[in-house]
Amino acid sequence: MDLMKGKKGIIFGVSNTHGIAYGIAKQLHEAGAEIAFSYAGEAMEKRVRPIAESMNAKIIMSCDVTKEDEVKAVFDEVEKVYGKIDFVVHAVAFAPKEALMGRFIDTTKEAWNIAMGVSAFSLVTVAKYAEPVMKEGGSILALTYLGSILSVPSYNVMGVAKAALESSMRFLAVDLGSKGIRVNCLSSGPVKTLASMGISGFSKMLKAAVMRAPLKKNVSLDDVGKAGLYLASDLSSGTTGEVIYCDCGCHSAYASAEEMDTLSASEN
Repeated sequence: MDLMKGKKGIIFGVSNTHGIAYGIAKQLHEAGAEIAFSYAGEAMEKRVRPIAESMNAKIIMSCDVTKEDEVKAVFDEVEKVYGKIDFVVHAVAFAPKEALMGRFIDTTKEAWNIAMGVSAFSLVTVAKYAEPVMKEGGSILALTYLGSILSVPSYNVMGVAKAALESSMRFLAVDLGSKGIRVNCLSSGPVKTLASMGISGFSKMLKAAVMRAPLKKNVSLDDVGKAGLYLASDLSSGTTGEVIYCDCGCHSAYASAEEMDTLSASEN
């Protein structure tokens, strides 16, 4: 498939072959895109470099997205090597583990600031430096989750950070629209990744999603990767300022018939 032939871009946040960012990178690469990769510090390089090299990446750079000078350095190198780019994927999120446990009301200010800085404000920084390099328009895509609009057990401050990410996306879409740059969020259903397994009770979330989803299954990395490909490609040329869900319909259902039957049985 040559959907992305001649297209160039960068992905922030690939960390292993089991994550959503990798699922998107794989689809983009197979569609013909040239991809630059960033990794978060020296410890992550040994995970990311083999993935990037397998996709013939010309740029593999360390980047702490909370440091503006490092984000700028990445885009300076991207412009030097490619001249211009067509897509950016923001797949970066983090909150201290203790902030994803217990009650949200016990969230500390420090945990709040970390989650917001890494997971939300970094999109603003990335977009700021992507703008001058996206000389012929293109797509900026950020990853979000249903916990941005619903209270999800153990998601806590990350849900608030994702809400901020989605709101930022809408303002960025307006700022950059006149340049032909689209900005959207992709909201994936629960996928068994190394990051998600750090969320308390995640296995129960997977089972609950299957019960509620109209398609009666959880999404796969391929499912989410294809949705990412759509948003990064010209197929989504008329879509901006949107949250696109790829969760087998889970976000659209209040409750499944099975859940209602269980509740009815418990009342009798």
